[in-house]
Amino acid sequence: MRILRKPEDLPRTGPRPRGLVPTMGYLHEGHLELIRRSAAENAETVVSIFVNPLQFGAGEDYESYPRDLERDARLAEAAGADWIFHPDPAAMYPPGFATTVHVGGPLTERWEGERRPGHFDGVATVVTKLFNLVRPDRAYFGEKDYQQLQVVRRFTADLNLGVEIVPVPIVREPDGLARSSRNVYLTAAERPKATVLYRALLAVREAAAAGASPREAERAGARVLAEVPEFVPDYLAVVHPETLEPLQEWVPGARAVVAGRFPTVRLIDNMEVWNP
Repeated sequence: MRILRKPEDLPRTGPRPRGLVPTMGYLHEGHLELIRRSAAENAETVVSIFVNPLQFGAGEDYESYPRDLERDARLAEAAGADWIFHPDPAAMYPPGFATTVHVGGPLTERWEGERRPGHFDGVATVVTKLFNLVRPDRAYFGEKDYQQLQVVRRFTADLNLGVEIVPVPIVREPDGLARSSRNVYLTAAERPKATVLYRALLAVREAAAAGASPREAERAGARVLAEVPEFVPDYLAVVHPETLEPLQEWVPGARAVVAGRFPTVRLIDNMEVWNP
Protein backbone atom coordinates (compact mmCIF):
# COMPACT_ATOMS: atom_id res chain seq x y z
CA MET A 1 0.00 0.00 0.00
CA ARG A 2 1.49 3.29 -1.14
CA ILE A 3 0.49 6.55 0.55
CA LEU A 4 1.31 9.56 -1.61
CA ARG A 5 1.17 13.08 -0.21
CA LYS A 6 2.30 15.38 -3.01
CA PRO A 7 0.44 15.96 -6.28
CA GLU A 8 3.71 15.65 -8.19
CA ASP A 9 4.19 12.14 -6.80
CA LEU A 10 1.02 10.79 -8.40
CA PRO A 11 1.72 8.32 -11.22
CA ARG A 12 0.64 9.47 -14.66
CA THR A 13 0.67 5.96 -16.07
CA GLY A 14 -0.37 2.61 -14.69
CA PRO A 15 -2.91 -0.18 -15.05
CA ARG A 16 -6.19 0.74 -16.72
CA PRO A 17 -8.99 1.24 -16.05
CA ARG A 18 -8.31 3.22 -12.87
CA GLY A 19 -10.99 3.81 -10.25
CA LEU A 20 -11.05 6.68 -7.75
CA VAL A 21 -12.89 6.71 -4.42
CA PRO A 22 -12.82 10.28 -3.04
CA THR A 23 -13.22 10.40 0.76
CA MET A 24 -12.51 12.64 3.72
CA GLY A 25 -11.28 9.63 5.68
CA TYR A 26 -12.42 7.97 8.88
CA LEU A 27 -13.63 5.17 6.67
CA HIS A 28 -16.74 3.18 7.46
CA GLU A 29 -18.56 0.33 5.75
CA GLY A 30 -20.11 2.69 3.21
CA HIS A 31 -16.66 3.81 2.05
CA LEU A 32 -15.41 0.24 2.01
CA GLU A 33 -18.27 -0.78 -0.25
CA LEU A 34 -17.19 1.94 -2.70
CA ILE A 35 -13.61 0.64 -2.60
CA ARG A 36 -14.70 -2.97 -3.08
CA ARG A 37 -16.88 -1.96 -6.02
CA SER A 38 -14.00 -0.09 -7.62
CA ALA A 39 -11.56 -2.92 -7.02
CA ALA A 40 -13.97 -5.35 -8.71
CA GLU A 41 -14.43 -3.14 -11.76
CA ASN A 42 -10.97 -1.66 -12.33
CA ALA A 43 -7.36 -2.75 -12.69
CA GLU A 44 -6.28 -0.18 -10.11
CA THR A 45 -8.10 1.63 -7.30
CA VAL A 46 -7.05 4.92 -5.74
CA VAL A 47 -8.55 6.21 -2.49
CA SER A 48 -8.14 9.90 -1.73
CA ILE A 49 -8.25 10.86 1.95
CA PHE A 50 -8.46 14.61 2.27
CA VAL A 51 -10.51 16.66 4.72
CA ASN A 52 -11.24 19.48 2.30
CA PRO A 53 -11.33 22.88 4.02
CA LEU A 54 -13.14 24.51 1.09
CA GLN A 55 -16.34 22.59 1.73
CA PHE A 56 -16.65 23.52 5.41
CA GLY A 57 -18.43 26.71 6.40
CA ALA A 58 -17.90 28.94 9.40
CA GLY A 59 -18.72 27.14 12.62
CA GLU A 60 -18.66 23.69 11.03
CA ASP A 61 -16.53 20.77 12.19
CA TYR A 62 -13.41 21.06 10.02
CA GLU A 63 -10.95 21.07 12.93
CA SER A 64 -12.73 18.31 14.84
CA TYR A 65 -13.61 16.11 11.88
CA PRO A 66 -12.42 12.56 12.80
CA ARG A 67 -9.05 11.59 11.33
CA ASP A 68 -7.08 8.34 11.61
CA LEU A 69 -4.85 7.68 8.61
CA GLU A 70 -3.27 4.47 9.95
CA ARG A 71 -6.68 2.91 10.52
CA ASP A 72 -7.97 4.15 7.16
CA ALA A 73 -4.98 2.75 5.27
CA ARG A 74 -5.44 -0.65 6.84
CA LEU A 75 -9.14 -0.75 6.00
CA ALA A 76 -8.66 0.58 2.47
CA GLU A 77 -5.98 -1.98 1.67
CA ALA A 78 -8.15 -4.83 2.97
CA ALA A 79 -11.01 -3.62 0.77
CA GLY A 80 -8.83 -3.65 -2.34
CA ALA A 81 -7.26 -0.19 -2.66
CA ASP A 82 -3.89 -0.04 -4.42
CA TRP A 83 -2.79 3.34 -3.18
CA ILE A 84 -3.92 6.32 -1.13
CA PHE A 85 -3.58 9.99 -1.99
CA HIS A 86 -3.39 11.95 1.28
CA PRO A 87 -2.25 15.50 0.56
CA ASP A 88 -1.79 18.38 2.96
CA PRO A 89 -4.18 21.32 2.42
CA ALA A 90 -1.19 23.49 1.43
CA ALA A 91 -0.37 21.06 -1.37
CA MET A 92 -3.90 21.27 -2.76
CA TYR A 93 -4.36 24.98 -2.17
CA PRO A 94 -0.91 26.62 -2.31
CA PRO A 95 -0.35 30.33 -1.72
CA GLY A 96 -2.05 32.34 -4.42
CA PHE A 97 -4.71 29.73 -5.13
CA ALA A 98 -7.65 31.67 -6.57
CA THR A 99 -9.76 29.34 -8.73
CA THR A 100 -12.93 27.54 -7.76
CA VAL A 101 -15.57 25.53 -9.65
CA HIS A 102 -19.16 26.73 -9.28
CA VAL A 103 -22.23 24.78 -10.37
CA GLY A 104 -25.04 27.26 -10.89
CA GLY A 105 -28.78 26.90 -11.04
CA PRO A 106 -31.35 25.30 -8.77
CA LEU A 107 -29.36 22.08 -8.33
CA THR A 108 -27.11 23.83 -5.78
CA GLU A 109 -29.50 26.48 -4.46
CA ARG A 110 -31.80 24.27 -2.39
CA TRP A 111 -31.39 21.80 0.47
CA GLU A 112 -27.69 21.46 1.40
CA GLY A 113 -26.78 24.38 -0.85
CA GLU A 114 -29.10 26.68 1.07
CA ARG A 115 -28.06 25.38 4.48
CA ARG A 116 -24.32 25.33 3.73
CA PRO A 117 -23.46 28.26 1.45
CA GLY A 118 -20.31 27.61 -0.57
CA HIS A 119 -20.28 23.92 0.29
CA PHE A 120 -20.79 22.67 -3.24
CA ASP A 121 -18.20 25.07 -4.64
CA GLY A 122 -15.73 23.38 -2.31
CA VAL A 123 -16.88 19.92 -3.38
CA ALA A 124 -16.77 20.77 -7.09
CA THR A 125 -13.33 22.34 -6.81
CA VAL A 126 -11.67 19.51 -4.92
CA VAL A 127 -13.25 16.76 -7.03
CA THR A 128 -12.20 18.52 -10.23
CA LYS A 129 -8.65 18.76 -8.89
CA LEU A 130 -8.68 15.09 -7.90
CA PHE A 131 -9.89 14.08 -11.35
CA ASN A 132 -7.10 16.10 -12.96
CA LEU A 133 -4.45 14.74 -10.59
CA VAL A 134 -5.45 11.07 -10.37
CA ARG A 135 -6.84 10.82 -13.92
CA PRO A 136 -9.36 8.07 -13.16
CA ASP A 137 -11.58 6.34 -15.66
CA ARG A 138 -14.32 5.90 -13.06
CA ALA A 139 -15.12 7.60 -9.76
CA TYR A 140 -17.34 6.11 -7.06
CA PHE A 141 -19.75 8.12 -4.90
CA GLY A 142 -22.23 6.93 -2.31
CA GLU A 143 -25.89 7.79 -2.68
CA LYS A 144 -26.09 8.97 0.94
CA ASP A 145 -24.80 12.36 -0.20
CA TYR A 146 -27.37 12.35 -2.96
CA GLN A 147 -27.30 16.04 -3.82
CA GLN A 148 -23.52 15.93 -3.96
CA LEU A 149 -23.74 12.99 -6.36
CA GLN A 150 -25.98 14.98 -8.71
CA VAL A 151 -23.69 18.01 -8.50
CA VAL A 152 -20.67 15.85 -9.38
CA ARG A 153 -22.55 14.35 -12.32
CA ARG A 154 -23.47 17.84 -13.53
CA PHE A 155 -20.02 19.44 -13.57
CA THR A 156 -18.34 16.27 -14.84
CA ALA A 157 -20.63 16.36 -17.87
CA ASP A 158 -20.54 20.15 -18.27
CA LEU A 159 -16.74 20.32 -18.19
CA ASN A 160 -16.20 17.20 -20.34
CA LEU A 161 -13.98 15.68 -17.67
CA GLY A 162 -14.29 12.21 -19.19
CA VAL A 163 -14.82 10.35 -15.90
CA GLU A 164 -17.64 7.83 -15.47
CA ILE A 165 -19.51 8.61 -12.24
CA VAL A 166 -20.61 5.39 -10.53
CA PRO A 167 -23.28 5.70 -7.81
CA VAL A 168 -23.30 3.12 -5.01
CA PRO A 169 -26.36 2.51 -2.78
CA ILE A 170 -26.45 3.67 0.83
CA VAL A 171 -25.01 1.26 3.38
CA ARG A 172 -27.08 1.22 6.56
CA GLU A 173 -26.74 -0.04 10.09
CA PRO A 174 -29.06 -2.94 11.02
CA ASP A 175 -31.55 -0.43 12.47
CA GLY A 176 -31.56 1.66 9.31
CA LEU A 177 -29.23 4.52 10.23
CA ALA A 178 -27.18 5.51 7.19
CA ARG A 179 -23.46 4.95 7.73
CA SER A 180 -21.58 8.22 8.17
CA SER A 181 -18.25 9.30 9.62
CA ARG A 182 -20.17 11.87 11.66
CA ASN A 183 -22.18 9.16 13.46
CA VAL A 184 -19.34 8.98 15.97
CA TYR A 185 -20.53 12.35 17.31
CA LEU A 186 -23.86 10.88 18.44
CA THR A 187 -24.19 10.38 22.18
CA ALA A 188 -25.36 7.07 23.60
CA ALA A 189 -28.78 8.64 24.17
CA GLU A 190 -29.00 10.12 20.68
CA ARG A 191 -27.86 7.04 18.78
CA PRO A 192 -31.14 5.05 18.91
CA LYS A 193 -33.14 8.20 18.22
CA ALA A 194 -31.09 8.92 15.08
CA THR A 195 -33.07 6.27 13.23
CA VAL A 196 -35.86 8.87 13.04
CA LEU A 197 -34.50 10.01 9.65
CA TYR A 198 -34.78 6.51 8.22
CA ARG A 199 -38.21 5.98 9.73
CA ALA A 200 -39.43 9.28 8.29
CA LEU A 201 -38.24 8.27 4.83
CA LEU A 202 -40.03 4.94 5.17
CA ALA A 203 -43.19 6.83 6.13
CA VAL A 204 -42.91 8.92 2.97
CA ARG A 205 -42.47 5.80 0.86
CA GLU A 206 -45.38 4.04 2.51
CA ALA A 207 -47.63 7.06 2.03
CA ALA A 208 -46.67 7.21 -1.64
CA ALA A 209 -47.51 3.53 -2.09
CA ALA A 210 -50.90 4.16 -0.46
CA GLY A 211 -51.76 6.83 -3.02
CA ALA A 212 -50.75 10.01 -1.22
CA SER A 213 -49.54 13.03 -3.18
CA PRO A 214 -45.91 14.16 -2.73
CA ARG A 215 -47.03 16.91 -0.32
CA GLU A 216 -49.16 14.48 1.69
CA ALA A 217 -46.26 12.02 1.80
CA GLU A 218 -43.98 14.78 3.11
CA ARG A 219 -46.44 15.49 5.90
CA ALA A 220 -46.41 11.79 6.84
CA GLY A 221 -42.64 11.92 7.15
CA ALA A 222 -42.76 15.17 9.13
CA ARG A 223 -45.07 13.56 11.68
CA VAL A 224 -42.45 10.88 12.30
CA LEU A 225 -39.70 13.48 12.72
CA ALA A 226 -41.85 15.27 15.30
CA GLU A 227 -41.76 12.15 17.48
CA VAL A 228 -38.15 12.99 18.41
CA PRO A 229 -38.06 16.55 19.77
CA GLU A 230 -34.27 16.46 20.17
CA PHE A 231 -34.00 16.33 16.38
CA VAL A 232 -34.49 19.70 14.69
CA PRO A 233 -35.19 19.18 10.98
CA ASP A 234 -33.77 21.46 8.31
CA TYR A 235 -35.90 19.98 5.56
CA LEU A 236 -37.82 16.93 4.42
CA ALA A 237 -38.91 17.02 0.79
CA VAL A 238 -39.91 14.84 -2.14
CA VAL A 239 -37.78 15.83 -5.11
CA HIS A 240 -37.01 15.02 -8.72
CA PRO A 241 -34.22 12.40 -8.82
CA GLU A 242 -32.01 14.47 -11.16
CA THR A 243 -32.84 18.15 -10.66
CA LEU A 244 -33.82 17.88 -6.97
CA GLU A 245 -36.69 20.27 -7.61
CA PRO A 246 -39.71 19.76 -5.31
CA LEU A 247 -42.38 17.57 -6.88
CA GLN A 248 -46.06 18.31 -7.11
CA GLU A 249 -46.73 15.02 -8.92
CA TRP A 250 -44.91 11.71 -8.81
CA VAL A 251 -42.20 10.85 -11.32
CA PRO A 252 -40.27 7.56 -11.59
CA GLY A 253 -37.35 7.53 -9.18
CA ALA A 254 -38.76 10.30 -6.98
CA ARG A 255 -36.50 10.82 -3.98
CA ALA A 256 -37.18 11.97 -0.44
CA VAL A 257 -34.36 13.97 1.14
CA VAL A 258 -34.07 14.83 4.82
CA ALA A 259 -31.59 16.64 7.03
CA GLY A 260 -31.46 18.09 10.50
CA ARG A 261 -29.56 18.33 13.70
CA PHE A 262 -29.24 16.69 17.06
CA PRO A 263 -27.43 18.76 19.69
CA THR A 264 -24.15 17.01 18.85
CA VAL A 265 -24.31 16.40 15.09
CA ARG A 266 -26.08 17.22 11.83
CA LEU A 267 -27.27 14.21 9.78
CA ILE A 268 -28.63 13.75 6.25
CA ASP A 269 -30.35 10.86 4.50
CA ASN A 270 -32.45 10.09 1.43
CA MET A 271 -34.41 7.30 -0.20
CA GLU A 272 -36.11 6.49 -3.48
CA VAL A 273 -39.79 6.59 -2.56
CA TRP A 274 -41.73 6.08 -5.80
CA ASN A 275 -40.88 4.00 -8.86
CA PRO A 276 -43.90 2.16 -10.32
